[in-house]
Amino acid sequence: MATQTPKNYSAIGKRPVRHDGADKVTGKAQYGADLNLPRMLFGKVLRSPHAHARIKSIDLSAALAHPEVKAIVTSSDLSPLPDKPAEVGEDLYANMKYVRDRILASDKVLFKGHPVAAIAANGLHEAEELLSLIKVEYEVLESVTDVESAMSENAPILHGTIRFASMSGDEVHGSNIASHDQYILGDINEGFKKADLTIEREYRTKTVHQGYIEPQNGTASWRSDGHVTIWCSSQGHFGIRDQVSTILGLPVSKVTIVPMEIGGGFGGKLPCYLEPLAALLSKKTGTPVKMFMTRSEVIEASGPTSGSFVRVKIGVTNDGKITAAKGYLAFEAGAFPGSPIGGATACMLSPYDIENLQLDGYDVVDNKPKTTAYRGPGAPIGALAVETVIDEIAEKLKIDPVDLRLLNAAKEGTRRSDGVVNGKIGMIELSEIVKNHDHYQTPLEEVEGKLRGRGIAFGYWRNNTGPAACVATVTPDGAVNLSEGSVDVGGSRTAIAQQLAEVLSIPVEDVNPQVADTDSIGYTSVTGGSGVAFKSGWAAFEAAQEVKKEMLKRASLVWDAKEDEVEYADGIAQHKSDPELKLTFKEIAAASNGTGGPIVGSAGVNPRGVGGSFAAMLVDVEVDEETGKTTILRCTPFTDVGKAIHPAYVEGQIQGGTAQGIGWALNEEYFMSDDGKVMNASLLDYRMPTSLDLPMIDPVVVEVFNPGHPFGVRGVGESPLVPPLAAMANALYHATGVRMRELPMSPTAVKKAIDNAKI
Repeated sequence: MATQTPKNYSAIGKRPVRHDGADKVTGKAQYGADLNLPRMLFGKVLRSPHAHARIKSIDLSAALAHPEVKAIVTSSDLSPLPDKPAEVGEDLYANMKYVRDRILASDKVLFKGHPVAAIAANGLHEAEELLSLIKVEYEVLESVTDVESAMSENAPILHGTIRFASMSGDEVHGSNIASHDQYILGDINEGFKKADLTIEREYRTKTVHQGYIEPQNGTASWRSDGHVTIWCSSQGHFGIRDQVSTILGLPVSKVTIVPMEIGGGFGGKLPCYLEPLAALLSKKTGTPVKMFMTRSEVIEASGPTSGSFVRVKIGVTNDGKITAAKGYLAFEAGAFPGSPIGGATACMLSPYDIENLQLDGYDVVDNKPKTTAYRGPGAPIGALAVETVIDEIAEKLKIDPVDLRLLNAAKEGTRRSDGVVNGKIGMIELSEIVKNHDHYQTPLEEVEGKLRGRGIAFGYWRNNTGPAACVATVTPDGAVNLSEGSVDVGGSRTAIAQQLAEVLSIPVEDVNPQVADTDSIGYTSVTGGSGVAFKSGWAAFEAAQEVKKEMLKRASLVWDAKEDEVEYADGIAQHKSDPELKLTFKEIAAASNGTGGPIVGSAGVNPRGVGGSFAAMLVDVEVDEETGKTTILRCTPFTDVGKAIHPAYVEGQIQGGTAQGIGWALNEEYFMSDDGKVMNASLLDYRMPTSLDLPMIDPVVVEVFNPGHPFGVRGVGESPLVPPLAAMANALYHATGVRMRELPMSPTAVKKAIDNAKI
């Protein structure tokens, strides 16, 4: 571990056992689908069998007449939403109608699995069987399921309301292009004129899913006073509250979301799916209603990330200096606008200092489920293109690939493609650590008759922040109950508790962190964007400062002294002029009720000072020439985390992102039929890597202190997924001599490429 942090800490940087660990390993932790309430009914969703069709009629008569059907909801039960743009929760929708139609289709279905109606019954299987009583008449329309076809002149149009405005200002009606973003720095034409070498390449990637273990769920109980409580697993219960409020036309004060434990999300559990339906069914029946997806429903009808088409052109001088870079990116948004195109264009060139660049990003709808975030949304696809071209440049110029990156490395003061000027960043430090690492310095062992190669790639994620709240209550025995608003996906409860414990100089084991419901804590933005340890950690830092002030006040009351005569250090309050007067944290807590009442510290923050994170991956592979199968021999990912609050959880985040990147690179994809159906909607057929497919992933934690945070924190959850796609592609090239520019690089694809190269 390399460190540049300014001091050593008592709680931060340690590896305490996570507070929720015992419950999770013993099965006591409560996930969304574990909840059972008295008189509870079960709900199921009727989904479209077609990828694109007009709904001509929905006949509910037979279902309503059946005694086992307790309630049915269709889109007519949702709040009528205006035909205009709006922000709902933390998602920006191009049209409010899309918000409603994503939950239940109204006039058209736009992907196979699109919800059309929902039903409640006494049992889960009963509800599923009773769906067949709902008769829907469809007019089947032509579908389109890849981005290039969706952009073609004769493509079937999903939304008549989309009006695409080009950069020239011309509007195009009847288009699947929802938006066009453009970033320009310098003079792109002059930049390419200065280049001695220019390389331009095209790339294509398929739709992939986040692959979390736990399916989406929601249990709702609607009270007679119009207040609804929903228990669910999500990445942001305040975001779910706001979405449910909008979709049902309720004030946010009438919606309470209780966060359950979450079995993975990676960005895919930011939107709501079942929660509004369970709420409406509960309203109609007067009893709680529980709903959860099957695995096939998760793959077919929750948000994956985009398939894409990308073209990148980079020019360099003979000594390796990048003079210009140009990118064209078209991303699938699925059924409704909102692909992660912004993450790709903002991050793909950010590891480098490039004076002249132009990036054009297109958000394109097609007949697949609406995309959602996936760990550094968009950035891995952008990095795939840039980092493989950089690798090709290094080879042609005979420059060490890390030296080439160091020559062009972004630094403090560099302006990124999105216009942001970098503060203190760690690209140079990270690159130097990669170059000096044993893995990079040790030559790849060659074995006769084996195709072996080594690949390196770098990546960047900008990291996010947002509003966050914490309340710290000191108990009479000297413990601290810490309520916070960030859903815990990867051990953040403990990381936030460590930051509070650091300020108070108390053992982190004496902190009891809990994720509070939306009625019990201030608004906290989602667990996403690698922002939780940053923003909620900052809220805990501020709450701890309030507790410390109270501790000083209580000690001064005991000693009948002025507050400024008392100091607090190492968990002890001490009189400045009489060192014999000392009170420990626990002693002050024990006397708190007699010296002013309970000691409570609270904070609501919306901190700035976010620090972007750079990552790299070094990987050695062996390719079987007969089958095309790729075996990973050694894998070393590097990530600048600012300061590792809990190093074990940081290492786990790096390993997890790397594993997902390997799966995305080598195997994962949606197989689509000609009529728009997902053909591999199960984990038997959707090929995610298992432990048998992965080597020991040996993470290197780099710490370049972020001056924009009290403890130097940078996000770590997303940047590790950015380099693997390109690193694997570069390694495969150096093993086989064949450049793979389409993902996944499956055994079949690799074997075909090797065979074609021999012709």
